[in-house]
Amino acid sequence: MSTAETQERRTPGLVPVTETMRTAERRPSSAPGSSEPAAPPVRLASAFWRLLGSELGLTFRRPRNQVMLAVLASVPVLIGIALRIASADEAVGGLIGAVAGNSLMLTFASFSFLVLLLMPIAVSVVGGDSIAGEAGAGTLRYLLAAPAGRTRLLVVKYLNAVVFGYAITVVVALSALVTGLILFPVGPVTLLSGSTISVAEGLLRILLTVGYVGAGMAALAAVAVALSTFTEVSIGAIAATMVLIIVTQVLRAIPQLEAITPYLLPSWWTKFDAVLRSPVDFAGLGQGLLVFGAYILLFGSIAWARFSGKDITS
Repeated sequence: MSTAETQERRTPGLVPVTETMRTAERRPSSAPGSSEPAAPPVRLASAFWRLLGSELGLTFRRPRNQVMLAVLASVPVLIGIALRIASADEAVGGLIGAVAGNSLMLTFASFSFLVLLLMPIAVSVVGGDSIAGEAGAGTLRYLLAAPAGRTRLLVVKYLNAVVFGYAITVVVALSALVTGLILFPVGPVTLLSGSTISVAEGLLRILLTVGYVGAGMAALAAVAVALSTFTEVSIGAIAATMVLIIVTQVLRAIPQLEAITPYLLPSWWTKFDAVLRSPVDFAGLGQGLLVFGAYILLFGSIAWARFSGKDITS
């Protein structure tokens, strides 16, 4: 190894180079005329997964994110206790009666309450901090000095936000399920259509709900990451995403603007109630997933176009 190369690899801030690809992995895999097959694609894939694993570790070890997970886990417990107290009254009906009649319904009730604001806020924090946070901390240019490349780094940041979105979805579901099993009876689940299903089928429908709600959070993550590429202040990207959520919620509540409701992302977050019908409204779920996919494609393209040509100054 030459002196210049040694100095370069010891330069402060270039740690990501050693984390994503070893020196040997950047050399040609075989000499000219050699019959040995090239291995860079496999090694690049390995470097990608190492980078993603490192990013996930940082995200889930961050105290701020751990607090958000704890808060989201506690909300179903509070909802369950409140509904348990309310169900002590005679002649209860509606949501209270449904939850009081079966423990599994607390999971759907918790998602109905959390999916419109608290869960999106958690995803907005992680997604909005993805690129802007690195730029604000002055580490973005050092990450890009690694052979990961801009596109690969952007994909890692987005997948990190998606995994966190699914993590909070699973945490809410597990917290609501455990709380429901403790506070309410277990038995056949009465659906919105009036028919009943077994506990096993109810658990399967909860699993479908987790997948659908997680996909909705993945669509929001694409919006947050895209906004994160336009600023070097993470709080700006986070606030912009939250404001966007609140504005769309207000627009949904205005009857005169009903025509634009199908194009607003929050309009589809609560469509998981399709699993509470008999049979399951897979057409409604599929339409929601198509909307989520369209948002991911649109804002993912915006993020890539902005980030791939952006001048990195910090």
